[in-house]
Amino acid sequence: MLISKYQLYAETKIILIIKPLCQYSRENMQGIRKALRFHGIQLRHTVLQHMNKGIFSWATLISRIQSESPTVIIPHMGLENITVREILKAKGEAEAGAVYWCNTSHLVHEAIKHMTAHNVGALVVLKGGDEKHLAGIVTERDFARKVLLPGQPSKETRVQDIMTEEDKLITVSTSTSILRAMELMTDKHIRHVPVFDEKVVGMISIGDIVRAIVDQQHQEVKQLKKYITGDYY
Repeated sequence: MLISKYQLYAETKIILIIKPLCQYSRENMQGIRKALRFHGIQLRHTVLQHMNKGIFSWATLISRIQSESPTVIIPHMGLENITVREILKAKGEAEAGAVYWCNTSHLVHEAIKHMTAHNVGALVVLKGGDEKHLAGIVTERDFARKVLLPGQPSKETRVQDIMTEEDKLITVSTSTSILRAMELMTDKHIRHVPVFDEKVVGMISIGDIVRAIVDQQHQEVKQLKKYITGDYY
């Protein structure tokens, strides 16, 4: 039975995805599998956006991924080599120093307005506005669970009353790998993590990690297609 180039592509793709993961220890692999299960719906939704609603074919899938994927955000280097630093650079936060924050004394209403204005789901809470003194984090989930559901007035409730405080806060550094960051988010059931290198330098979300994964896979698809069609040198 003859194997088409798209079937060959599919088999090669699977091998290239699995091979890097084999380098991880058993403990790391368990963490990665757990992370994929926990965030599977979001990851699946992102990938399915590249799928046709009509009859499936490898030719259509490859063409659709190439035409619809966004501009490259991180150069292809393999998921195991990508750190939080690359994600911040892709977001522009490392160069621009864009850290969205609030004080413990700010009203929740003000914090939510700030999130909405910048289209983010969480704010770093700083002590006195000093980026070296992290007080905690406040998220949309905190607002929903601790203000909306109990019926508390957001214009009378302070951020310090609903935030996750420093002693319970999970942070990463710019040198943390994105696979490790995803594992931490999964274990702690959180969606946002402040990035701290002696001071707050940014924030990453599970959405940032998913985008990085899809972007890396898109670049790998392009390289494989070039190799199969003879355009790769």
